[in-house]
Amino acid sequence: MLLKIPKVLTKEQVAQCRATIDAAEWVDGKVTAGVQSGQVKHNMQLPEGSQAAREVGAFIQDALSANTLFFSAALPLKVFPPLFNRYAGGQTFGNHVDNAVRHLRGTDFRIRSDLSCTLFLTEPEDYDGGELVIDDTFGEHRVRLAAGDMVLYPSSSLHRVTPVTRGARVCAFFWLQSMVRSEAHRTLLFQMDTELQRLMGLLGQDDPSVIALTGTYHNLLREWADA
Repeated sequence: MLLKIPKVLTKEQVAQCRATIDAAEWVDGKVTAGVQSGQVKHNMQLPEGSQAAREVGAFIQDALSANTLFFSAALPLKVFPPLFNRYAGGQTFGNHVDNAVRHLRGTDFRIRSDLSCTLFLTEPEDYDGGELVIDDTFGEHRVRLAAGDMVLYPSSSLHRVTPVTRGARVCAFFWLQSMVRSEAHRTLLFQMDTELQRLMGLLGQDDPSVIALTGTYHNLLREWADA
């Protein structure tokens, strides 16, 4: 499932985040790349443990914790602290698949990467190129969102970032381990929850059908969740 999650951050919040990270020191993005992806990764990145990355990353995680669409689609168990990258001057990231396991350096925190997230922190009119291109069984998806919007997609997807030929593209990116390991099960639960919310708006939360379907949703989640 590939899903756009709009307005994770407001424009004012994006500006606050950018003021902090733009003033920080950036390094070669290869520092967090694996063997294969390091050969095709050409960008800049905030160091993982930098104060700016920790501060803005915590701010983003707080915003995500209040985002019902994100929770419904991802059913997050553990979220890797957000990282930050910048592409400019023709920089690009070639075809790659994200590592199956991500380890936070200097800690025992690790996750299985079920879902990848890219949160855009630059308005699309401020740069050329820089599309996130994701391949799946339905073909090629090109993603270029407004600042504050985020895309959620399977970490197993082959994906790339096209060269930025004007301006600079700045994003937060991170991974999460879902309570529900199966992508098919997550998709079914998300579709069911979406329809439940619609029916609740039409019939009210006390309608017998809404109550029954809510019970079915939670029983399926109970069956499939690892939490």
